[in-house]
Formats: sequence, structure tokens, C-alpha cells
Amino acid sequence: MDLHTFVDRLDDRLDTDAYADVDASANGLQVGPGGEGTDADATVDHVAFAVDAATTTIEDAAEAGADVLVTHHGVSWGGIDHVTGRTYDRIATLVENDVALYVSHLPLDGHQELGNAAGVADAIGLSDREPFGTIGPVTIGTIGETREPLPASAIRERLEGFDGNEADGAVRAMEFGPDRIERVAIVTGSGTDWLDEAVEAGADALITGEGKQQAYHDAREAGITVFLAGHYATETFGVRSVRSLTNEWGLETTYLSHPTGL
Repeated sequence: MDLHTFVDRLDDRLDTDAYADVDASANGLQVGPGGEGTDADATVDHVAFAVDAATTTIEDAAEAGADVLVTHHGVSWGGIDHVTGRTYDRIATLVENDVALYVSHLPLDGHQELGNAAGVADAIGLSDREPFGTIGPVTIGTIGETREPLPASAIRERLEGFDGNEADGAVRAMEFGPDRIERVAIVTGSGTDWLDEAVEAGADALITGEGKQQAYHDAREAGITVFLAGHYATETFGVRSVRSLTNEWGLETTYLSHPTGL
């Protein structure tokens, strides 16, 4: 498959354009041939997937023989003014190893089938799901119902099984909601800014990756449980779902696991 067909397919499937005005990340092909005068014949046979575009994941993608690295967190946030320091190291490693970089940030948070929140909802066993987590004209999460009322401990146990949550205490919970949880809102990564929206939507709990100091008081006063299940751990689902999609296209794939513990 040629690179531009690969990129166009992902952009279309993930609805990348819909998030262009609200996402600081430059989604789509961040590093790679494209445009007039470049190698229009670049091909893709092997795709690597990782949560973060860092020197270590880029090096591992190159070692695996990947033509493209697909990540959730890329190297361009609001543009690149100076290619120096860590930015230079990452881009240089991509170019020197002839590995293109495709990034999907908020589109891969909010996609209701392939996204991070959708993957968390699958793992928790939520049904009757609908988009949640409004940011401008789009959403970046999901909300749904448990199949039966669950204690916070049961949900926490499932969250502890996520890639990256192997350490004791990796999942924290502010248990201010009802004893039995039925309605759960999810915004992966750093999502406590949507706590009030979760309360307004009638959620008993909000699952996210990491929190802010004020979230404790907000959750306590609102009577909602908040699970902090790790930024990394809640955002492995999207790239792994896209990997499965890419397998269906007949391409070789590799998943690179590099938990941060955060």
C-alpha cells in the first residue's frame, strides 16, 4: 500500500478533519514524504503502534522494520518553531531510519468504535453508550451503563488489569459516589475537567487517567466517584484498535508497549 493511501484511509476512518480546530496536536501524517517534489511512491508494508512518539519507540519501530509509526501523542503540538533538542532527536531518528509518523490525538480519544474511551468502556462492560466529553463541536469520550450495579472495587479491579497498571496502587479512586455504580463517564488521559459534565449527565463515576488537585473537592461535593487509572494505561486502546484495523488491510504490524507508570 502506498503511504498516502494509508494516511487517507486513517484520516477518513478516524474523522481527523473534524478535530482540526480544537486539537493542539497536528493530527495525520506529522513526519514523512508528502507534497509536491517529494517521494510519491513511498510504500507501507509494516506499521508499528505506540502510545507516545519518543526516541525509544521510534528506535524500536525502526528495529522492527516498520515503515510507519502510528501514535496517540506525536511530536508537534501547536506547530514546531525550532527543530532543536528533543524535537530534533525524535525527528532525526525518524528521518534517518526512514520511518514516517502518523498521529491521532483527540480523534482517537473520541472515536466511538476505535477510540480510547470506547476501549475502556469495552473493558468495563458498558452498554447503551453515547458520546460524552464535549470540546467545541466534537466529543472525546463516552458514557454508558454497567450491565449490573457494581461496587467501586469491582471497577477498580478491571482498571488494574490495563497495560501499564501492573504496579500496586497504580489505580486511585475518590469514592464519593453511590455504593453501587451504574452509569459511568469516560474521558481518557487528563479528563477531570469534564467532571461537571459527568454529573450533569447523571454519571455515578468518571474514569480518566490523571487528575488535578481541585477534582478531589469537586467530586466530594458532587457525590461522584472518580477513578484515576493512568494516563498511559487508559490510552493504549486506540492505537491497538487501529492496529487491528490495519491488520485487516493486509499489512504487517507491531505493537510497542512502553508504560510510563503515569
